[in-house]
Amino acid sequence: MATIEQNGAMPDLSTVLDPLRHTADYARYLLRKSARDHEDAQALSELEARHLALPDGLELEWLGTAGYRMTFQGTTLLIDPFLTRVPLSSVALRRTALPDPAAVDRFLPGLGEVVGIAVGHGHWDHALDAPEIARRFGCPVYGSRSVRNLMALHGLADRGVVAEPYQRYELGPFTVTFVPSVHSKIPFGTSIPSPGDTSCESLSGLAPLAYGCGQTWGIHIEVAGIQIYHQGSADLIDDAVRHRDVDIFLAGIAGRSVTRDYWRRILTALRPATVVPMHYDDFMRPLDGPMGFTMNIALSHVPDEIAAISRDIEVAALKSLTPTGSRRTA
Repeated sequence: MATIEQNGAMPDLSTVLDPLRHTADYARYLLRKSARDHEDAQALSELEARHLALPDGLELEWLGTAGYRMTFQGTTLLIDPFLTRVPLSSVALRRTALPDPAAVDRFLPGLGEVVGIAVGHGHWDHALDAPEIARRFGCPVYGSRSVRNLMALHGLADRGVVAEPYQRYELGPFTVTFVPSVHSKIPFGTSIPSPGDTSCESLSGLAPLAYGCGQTWGIHIEVAGIQIYHQGSADLIDDAVRHRDVDIFLAGIAGRSVTRDYWRRILTALRPATVVPMHYDDFMRPLDGPMGFTMNIALSHVPDEIAAISRDIEVAALKSLTPTGSRRTA
């Protein structure tokens, strides 16, 4: 029987029922994992076949997870680049997880000028490789205090920039704006993983879960006459989203099932022409191996979920990096 809180009000049943519902959903997924993964693979193939129109001279490449390379007329901006994959065993055993310079060599060859790296939040699958790439290309890294702390651990404090909300950062041909946001409560809708700032005293303490989420940002980019909005985690602060009629919404879809009314809230705010889903891949697999899907991602449901909000929004996907690291871009 439910207990009465001290103020006389009944407790919010959603705090009990929602985690149970999400747990049951995961259980159903595990019972038919093979079929679900097959459905997602088929949907991905169909989405990859759709054309994503870009202005002349602009290249957009998905690096896996929430990572992107944007290059315009030879100048590159990177967002959440994550190339050094961390296996589940390292997470479970709390092994140190640091960038692999060879991964940068293999998957980001011949970039030319890199004007900056924008990081949406400090978790390892978004921020781990930013210090090594910044060292390699001599560029700044913009993000949260957590990300700046990470840069300092690598001896690169002078290249870590704590972003100010809504300030327009002019990085070569790119204008980058950071929009206050919030990380989804995964996996069961109860809490944000590793919510604080990265606070290790040395690199040896950087186990995967020591990469603190810190402040979460949506990232708005203007380049070549279009607007691109990147959201690495599927939640938002409704009143904080000020950009409208964006051309391309790079939408992290992990966590959307545990976020109340996510698609209606974010699509009504941004009014995008095209949604490109991301963060559906199994980011604990090696980047040069076969791509898998993260648990219970239901990528095959995404087009219908978006169509339920607006049938005017296109949905397309970018192909993943090839094992050789050769360019595959829109």
